Amino acid sequence: MGALSLVAAAAAAMLWAGLGAWFVPRALAVFGIGAACVWHGLQAHAPQTRFGAANGITLFRLGLVALLAAAAWEPTSATPAGAWAVVLLATAAASLDAVDGAVARRRHEATDFGARFDMETDALLVAVLCVAVWQLDKAGAWVLASGAMRYAFVLAAFAWPWLARPLPQSLRRKTVCVLQIVMLIVCLGPIVGPAAAQAIAGAGLALLVYSFAADIAWLLRRRLALGAAF
Repeated sequence: MGALSLVAAAAAAMLWAGLGAWFVPRALAVFGIGAACVWHGLQAHAPQTRFGAANGITLFRLGLVALLAAAAWEPTSATPAGAWAVVLLATAAASLDAVDGAVARRRHEATDFGARFDMETDALLVAVLCVAVWQLDKAGAWVLASGAMRYAFVLAAFAWPWLARPLPQSLRRKTVCVLQIVMLIVCLGPIVGPAAAQAIAGAGLALLVYSFAADIAWLLRRRLALGAAF
């Protein structure tokens, strides 16, 4: 159902905005990869037996991110109207982040799966926004480092398993994530020139580096304190 809705939305956007023939396949590819990861992680959804409204909202967010990813490669996104459409789409995907968690808590549907699903959707949104900022010539390829950082951290955990250990809840981590997303969306605005966009994106990257460094330092101190058991 989600894939069909995405196809309908992508096709409508393609016809309305005159997007290229590859817009729909690109959107479906991103959504399909994300949905496959969701399916793979469903065992962490226990003890809940229903997918839940909150996860449905996050899945809808994933669809918006897929549309945003497809739009980032479209030449029409470089026009003022196209850029504002990208900003609105990104804002909608970011704003719903405040909804799914609240719905899960209110309906008593909060699970580790839902929290991870939400976090990975945020990470994908950051990565897609970085691609959009780069594709629209607002910043150089270095901006992609912000989007790649989460995935580099996950890959590093294969070599150093202690990096995969659970981290405590952190207001700093949540704040930096929100700021990163907001800064990247601001960079996409047609009224923001490349010089300003580079400064904003650079500040966001610095904040992200600091946040990841703080988490790695905490994990390292924890490992040293507990020894090989950690």
